[in-house]
Amino acid sequence: MRTQNAVVEARRNTFKAPKPDAVRLLAFDLITEVNRNEGYSNLLLPAALNASSLEDRDRNLVTELVYGTLRMQGKHDWILAQISDRPWAEVDPGIVDVARMGVHQIHELRIPDHAAVSATVEVARKRLGESKASFVNALLRSVTRKSYEEWFAPLAQIADRVERLSIQYSHPHWIISAYFDLLKDWQAVEAELATNNVPALPTLVSWPGYSTQEELVALGAEPTIYSQLGARLKGNPGNLDLIKHRLAGVQDEGSQLVATVFAAAATGKSWLDLCAGPGGKAALLSSIAKERGIDFIANEVSEPRADLVRKVVHGATVWCGDGRDIATHDQRFDAVIIDAPCTGLGALRRRPEVRWRRTLSDLRELTSLQRELIDSAVAVLNPGAILGYATCSPHLAETTVQVLDMLKKHPELEQLEIGEFLPDNLQDAVRGKSMSLWTHKHGTDAMFLALLRKK
Repeated sequence: MRTQNAVVEARRNTFKAPKPDAVRLLAFDLITEVNRNEGYSNLLLPAALNASSLEDRDRNLVTELVYGTLRMQGKHDWILAQISDRPWAEVDPGIVDVARMGVHQIHELRIPDHAAVSATVEVARKRLGESKASFVNALLRSVTRKSYEEWFAPLAQIADRVERLSIQYSHPHWIISAYFDLLKDWQAVEAELATNNVPALPTLVSWPGYSTQEELVALGAEPTIYSQLGARLKGNPGNLDLIKHRLAGVQDEGSQLVATVFAAAATGKSWLDLCAGPGGKAALLSSIAKERGIDFIANEVSEPRADLVRKVVHGATVWCGDGRDIATHDQRFDAVIIDAPCTGLGALRRRPEVRWRRTLSDLRELTSLQRELIDSAVAVLNPGAILGYATCSPHLAETTVQVLDMLKKHPELEQLEIGEFLPDNLQDAVRGKSMSLWTHKHGTDAMFLALLRKK
């Protein structure tokens, strides 16, 4: 016979709150891993989706919740800070992340208020506990008391243009200022900010000798505009046999152009990729080198990333070590490319958390590292060798200034006019003598490439 307590417990279970859905729980867990443990969304999300049994519709929602919430968190924080009865910077990080996810559903995805609030509160209840869930509930219900238009109407009254754009497009002030330093036009800056908030389709790259652009197109992809090796895919690249068997890769068109333009200028019989991880450019360059009978070596400082490189360079030599110590190998090269560690301001569409993770202090540290890598590369160049200096950032300090400093410090170098190596249809992509792509102009990551020759 059942006890009275058992009967009460059974009745209580009948009236439990609805279970939080798997989609939002997974999204919250990934957002937390990125924001609190410095994970990378572009690595964590695909791995999590591949390990899940979610249907395509749910996978798409997870993707938008993760990338979208990370991307727009500055905009969401502006609203939440006005509502919170305590300073937003002092609020529990878990509450911050789940509240941002709730606002994203309400304002950006336009999910009905009741559904967005109740589903998000259940995530908070499951992951954070009842008391914190109550706070989240209060926050989100306050958000719903005004329309999107009512919340953002005051933006027009903000006189400081950088402040206004920072809220509207969810970018830190220093990035907006950096864009203006280069573009010198607020309309162009705004176009770049807006484009950064539009998710990019996966871009495939064929590797010469292993696959072709035509094969990618035959699989339903659309050929890229400037790269003769790429194609954009509406779908999951991981489902393609060419990708599974490592006969082709996933690589932004801008990165493809960095590799192919460098290869067009490079000569000789020995090439080095000084900072090769995780292997996108190394895979493409190694396949080009193999077709030309050129010895190709890739170097990467991190052993796990070096392993990734080994998987895609089809037997080419991979060294694991600090690029600043490359001279210890006692080997010289006819061409060296430095895809330098940088702020990543040119790839904000694909790595939404970068805009919040990088700071001006990071910029100072990175430019110092870039200079050291340049010095190291110059030391192993043969006479007549080509040096390619690339960043996935347009920032002046990481691009033009570095090139000018390089030429001043190393008079044995001369910069080449990059225009003669660019695709004929690539317009408005030259800054000085270097290639400078912009997302809003070219639909690529905002890559930079300078070519130099050792006299």
